[in-house]
Amino acid sequence: MKFIVSSSELLSHLQSVSKAISGKSTIPILDSFLLDLKRGELTITASDLESTLISKLTLENSEGDGKIALEAKRLLDILKEFPEQPLTFEIDLESLSTTILSENGKFNVVGSPADDYPQFPELKQDEATSFTIRTSVLEQGISKTIFATANDELRPVMNGVYFAMSEENITFVASDSHKLVRYKRLDVKADKDSSFILPKKPANLLKNLLSGADEDVVVGFDDKNAIFTFFGFKLICRLTEGKFPNYETVIPTENPNKLIINRIDLYNTVKRVSVFSNQASNLIKLQLTANEITVSAQDIDFSISAHERLSCRYEGDEMEIGFKSVFLSEILQNIGSEEIVLEMSDPSKAGIVLPFESNSESEDVLMLLMPMMVNG
Repeated sequence: MKFIVSSSELLSHLQSVSKAISGKSTIPILDSFLLDLKRGELTITASDLESTLISKLTLENSEGDGKIALEAKRLLDILKEFPEQPLTFEIDLESLSTTILSENGKFNVVGSPADDYPQFPELKQDEATSFTIRTSVLEQGISKTIFATANDELRPVMNGVYFAMSEENITFVASDSHKLVRYKRLDVKADKDSSFILPKKPANLLKNLLSGADEDVVVGFDDKNAIFTFFGFKLICRLTEGKFPNYETVIPTENPNKLIINRIDLYNTVKRVSVFSNQASNLIKLQLTANEITVSAQDIDFSISAHERLSCRYEGDEMEIGFKSVFLSEILQNIGSEEIVLEMSDPSKAGIVLPFESNSESEDVLMLLMPMMVNG
């Protein structure tokens, strides 16, 4: 088989799908791209068995049909060195010899049999569910929650983003037991109630691929796999098996103490003050009064401390509450509004962080952070 393709266009597609390759696979063929030429369309596949990413490229000049697996790293390395120009691929499917012809050069590599490449899972049609969602909504849902996922080998259900679809909305949830994020969209609805847990790697792949786009994504899933189809890409991934915890029960409903403060000001203060916190605990304290908050930290072992005051609006009892600075910084970084509301009941119960003004009427964001013990 033979085809001619733009060097930069091919490189762009290969780089996009290459993120599915793990680099630590025990199956050598998974270090390769699967190239499938059929009726003038080149399908490029990369996989680590758990996640498979497929991209399609329409060619203006091709001869014959066929499949071959080519080593991913070598192909990427050589394409990165070409200026924009047409490249001719001549592939002998019997010997698997592949010749790449440029304007001034000739490069020979040997591929692997396409039959060695693993088969992709398919959805069970009688059990599959599907829905359509805008790329911007899906990207936001993943971006707002993925930072709160866990890395817990004993509880794999906490290591991904939970998708819950209903006739009223779609909800994205992630938690690592210390922090929790619930991102709800009222402008996306499904025909029936359903849910799945998307592992972290395919969630990150989607986040990167969807960034800046605005088209529809078709999502299909059954009890084991999900398929995301969008603008020339298809992501097939194995879902996390198990039941996501009942997260609603940990969200406190009675929170009479409310703090309203500029998000960026608080974020910058927390970053500065946390430099002086104990490295093991990362504890910072928030001392709350009517119109002022004092953020403080100390490390007794090194006799260092810091505190900084900020203006705020606070309604409630005077209070001192402690949080892990890393987690509070992550929440402030990802909530994305000019001012935030911190709702609390008492120093021993979770604090709720909400945007003071939502960017959209269709958007409902809630972030929860567990407190730390404040000694003395």
